[in-house]
Amino acid sequence: MEVLEIIDMLEDVVEKSMAIPFAGRAVVDREELLDLIQEIRLNLPGDLKQAKWVKEERQRILDEANKEAESIMKNAEEKMASMIDDHEITQKAYAQANQIIAAAQNNARELRLGTRQYADDVMASLEAHIAKVAETVHENRRELNETPKEKKAAKE
Repeated sequence: MEVLEIIDMLEDVVEKSMAIPFAGRAVVDREELLDLIQEIRLNLPGDLKQAKWVKEERQRILDEANKEAESIMKNAEEKMASMIDDHEITQKAYAQANQIIAAAQNNARELRLGTRQYADDVMASLEAHIAKVAETVHENRRELNETPKEKKAAKE
């Protein structure tokens, strides 16, 4: 029997006892009360041990749950930090890629401008050379068509 059941039985004995009028007292079976008290004494250590075990088990479960909660929180924080780092790395990679693209575009523009300038310089040089050749051809034609009199006058 459990201690609480025995206490209920003890309460029943007191309630069923014969009341002494006007005294607020009752006549109870002394032997029955002492037997119930003895049973309480016998059962109380076991119930106390069980209650203590339940309390310790509850505390162990709470401690375990707290450790698990801390572990979950730590893992979540680490994952969040990792995701933030990954996000920052991704952003840095995009920024670096954009810088590389911009530099390549600048280099391509400078190369195009340099190529155009080089082509223009080559064409200007060719034009000057062609102009000299044209002048020489023109001079040779003029000399070819000159009369001997004109030649003599040009020499003097």
